[in-house]
Amino acid sequence: MMIRPTRLLTRLSALCLATTLSLGGMPAPVMAQGSPYAAALYVNDRAVSNYEIEQRARFMALLGAPGDPKVEAEKGLIEDRLRLDAARQAGIRATPDQIKAGMTEFASRANLTAEQFVAALAQGGVEAETFRDFVEAGLVWRELIRARYAEKLTVSDAEIDRAMSVTENRGAGPQVLVSEIILPMTGKYGHLASRRARELAEGGMSQAEFARLARKYSSAPSRDAGGQIGWIPLTNLPTEARGPLMQMRPGDVTQPVRVPEGIAVFQLRALKDGGDKVDPNQITVDYAELLLPGGGSAEARTEAAGILARADSCDMLYTAARGLPANQLQRKTEALSRVPRDVAAELAKLDENEASTALVRGNALVLLMLCKRTATSALQAPAPQGAPDPEAPRINEDAGFAKGPSREVVRAELLNRKLGDTADAYLAELKANALIRRP
Repeated sequence: MMIRPTRLLTRLSALCLATTLSLGGMPAPVMAQGSPYAAALYVNDRAVSNYEIEQRARFMALLGAPGDPKVEAEKGLIEDRLRLDAARQAGIRATPDQIKAGMTEFASRANLTAEQFVAALAQGGVEAETFRDFVEAGLVWRELIRARYAEKLTVSDAEIDRAMSVTENRGAGPQVLVSEIILPMTGKYGHLASRRARELAEGGMSQAEFARLARKYSSAPSRDAGGQIGWIPLTNLPTEARGPLMQMRPGDVTQPVRVPEGIAVFQLRALKDGGDKVDPNQITVDYAELLLPGGGSAEARTEAAGILARADSCDMLYTAARGLPANQLQRKTEALSRVPRDVAAELAKLDENEASTALVRGNALVLLMLCKRTATSALQAPAPQGAPDPEAPRINEDAGFAKGPSREVVRAELLNRKLGDTADAYLAELKANALIRRP
């Protein structure tokens, strides 16, 4: 079983702060029967020893993984054998340096060094080799899946639109109040971005210090406000940042996260439960208004019906309205809270590409069509405080998360999800074709 590190490392980080470690209160690992180094089972003639099962069970119990430790340990080790074999058959191996880097990155998510992480495991009776093997299997499997499938999987614009829409519940759930620093990978100090991001993540700092560094280094528009952005849905942030933020305390800083515009680090200022409904302040609507002379007359409604017969989307309205004065058709994208109340009330009744002719404005019938409804806008940032550093990078209007995730961020998120689903299916196929037996 693959374990998500962000959920588990928090537990280990807390253990590192304790002077002693007790397994009391955690499910005790079940020792495999027989000699510790005897084979407990075989996966395509490759042995899995009792000792490996005991170690993996202890590892999972220490990390608080769900399920019976022994059962889940056997399952995880069987799957790791299959992952490693498939990768090796494809010529994919992890070098010692790659494994070391993987262990370091894994541990860093709990703000620990690899050595501190291994020491915490050792207090619970888990050998460093168990951690190393776990990381190696994950590394080669990730490379294998990307090599086999990354170029075959695509994400369409329609899928991105759907993922960003309110109907997909984006914007619901926990809300976070964060500050951001986006370090560009290009420009005068681009080559220093990775190192600077690590330094920001490693050093504990006050919100005032984070704001000062945001004004100095960030390329996001929020820089002028010290990196502060308003309450936003947790789902607006990169997936790599969501888990850590849920476990952090106000003032904590995330590990660096790669984003299309560079490298991001976030400081948590507050967190609250959201709910199933999206805050209207975080809904943006894209809609079209076509004004037809005649008000609520039968002639105007007949003309509207004819146009809708030829146009089943906002884009097609332009073709259907060809020949009419340009100012009769207007398309707007704005926060729902800024839409006129009567228009907002009608839009609330519509699904995307549906239309209403219930409104009359002056002597014109309003053919109102909802083009898109999204939940990617955040509350506006606080007012700027102080002047930015003269050497600060040029502001990139597309950087940062105050307006929600960019389409590229959502595209990457959907692609990773597809890769994950494909990886699960491939692993199930490997397991179905494997010879798994006990001595």
